Amino acid sequence: MNYINEEYIEEYIRSILPENNFYLKAMEQYAEENHIPIIQPEVAQLLKVLLKMKNPRSILEVGTAIGYSALIMAEATSPQCNITTIERRQDMIQLAENNISNTEYKNRIKILQGEAEEILPTLESKFDFIFLDAAKGQYLEFFKYCISFLQPEGIIVSDNVLYKGMVATDKLVVRRKKTIVKRLRQFLHHINHIDGYISCVIPIGDGVAITHREDDIFE
Repeated sequence: MNYINEEYIEEYIRSILPENNFYLKAMEQYAEENHIPIIQPEVAQLLKVLLKMKNPRSILEVGTAIGYSALIMAEATSPQCNITTIERRQDMIQLAENNISNTEYKNRIKILQGEAEEILPTLESKFDFIFLDAAKGQYLEFFKYCISFLQPEGIIVSDNVLYKGMVATDKLVVRRKKTIVKRLRQFLHHINHIDGYISCVIPIGDGVAITHREDDIFE
């Protein structure tokens, strides 16, 4: 339970979603059995809809894990779309590479190993769509790097921004999570008050923020 929506609402939304293909189902089962966090079904569906609308040619993901969300995004985009994804853990990279290598999308997904705060400053490519799903306490730092290579009219989607409801109310805050909650609140305030960008927070999954970069003419 994420304390974002009533359980019956979450269950209903998930009940009407179409089933994923066999390898995504296998990854979902593996993640559940091994306690590896992956994007929740309703968040995956939101990503698919946004990607269909945006039709990006280049995607950056921060936080690969086992490659689940990268494959979700690959399925929802054209064969001309390439995905770059960053992951710091070698064990996760090995799992992701194994999962991706068994699909038709293996040539469209490139994994970069290392800490995101070290890799992001070195990137020279421009991206139409960016998905943040890594260390929640570093979202603001990641975001400040990402806007330097986000294309005009580009989109940044940030997952888990309400963090089990703790960001929205102190009543739910666990003492050991205070720093993460404080930083997520700073992040959400920042993205809602930065010139040239418009953001919203959607209370599905564990909370999703969507940020749209306006065209250069408005900056």
